[in-house]
Amino acid sequence: MASVLDRIQSVADEILASPVGGVLYAVVILVAGWYGSRLLIRFLGRPVARRFQRPSLTKTVLGGIRAVVMVVAASVAVKVGFGFRASDILLSVTVFSAVLGLVLAPIIGSVINGLFLLADQPYEIGDMIELVDKDRRGYVEDITLRYTKIFTLENTFLVIPNSNMRDRDVINYSAEDTRSRLSLEVLVTYEGDVEEARAIMERAARETTEVVEGGPDIRIGSARYPSAPVSYIKEFADHGVLLDLRYWVKDPYYMPRVRSKIQERIWDDLDEADVEIAYPHSHLVFDENSGTARVELGQDERQSRPEEFDAPD
Repeated sequence: MASVLDRIQSVADEILASPVGGVLYAVVILVAGWYGSRLLIRFLGRPVARRFQRPSLTKTVLGGIRAVVMVVAASVAVKVGFGFRASDILLSVTVFSAVLGLVLAPIIGSVINGLFLLADQPYEIGDMIELVDKDRRGYVEDITLRYTKIFTLENTFLVIPNSNMRDRDVINYSAEDTRSRLSLEVLVTYEGDVEEARAIMERAARETTEVVEGGPDIRIGSARYPSAPVSYIKEFADHGVLLDLRYWVKDPYYMPRVRSKIQERIWDDLDEADVEIAYPHSHLVFDENSGTARVELGQDERQSRPEEFDAPD
């Protein structure tokens, strides 16, 4: 029995000493590192989330921890399984650094910009943003060190490198407060009842469920704005009085739909009111003060129509 065990031990030692054994060693270490990183992420997930309180930072930190564990496991696997030393790896990195630098330069730039995005916090996962240059709105689905993924309202995905995101004008509709102020302009005639028109506009907004009906003033920085819909006289225009309705929506998700509902209510109420929507029109008046036009004809035209120019007998 002892001889059999000794034989098995010797065969195992020979296998482990061979290149195949080194590969097995490396595979075992990598698998152990992968499972160990998963357990570590599961153990540190909640403490990291409570510490940073931002989904994007939490995902980045946990991903970095997992990457460090896998790099350490890969280094140990290469050293144990194949006999590479740190100096050999450093020499290889030195030789290929120039080539890899050219290839990885765009990725490194995106990673650096991703770090700036995470530090500046212009938007967060779940926020609704708008890309001004593309006139596209959507929800931030994911933020990594390399790119930002946006789920648009057209049911499509936009994956934009972070280097491009930092150069864009981005409107965040849900950063601090989901309430957003919108405006609606209506041009009414001078002959109509302007005060009644203002009341109709304010009532139409208040009766829309998605609009903030009233309550305490909404603070933006050091300024405070009324939360209830308010209609102002914006301008005495050429063709009528321009009214501007300011109102707040509770959520920034269906702005065109809310605007359409308010306009429908205004249109229905204007039929029974002494208010008329203005439109450009002009009146041309000719009277005795309009003057006379002097017309001179050439000689050829006089000869072609002599009866019109002959003096009466």
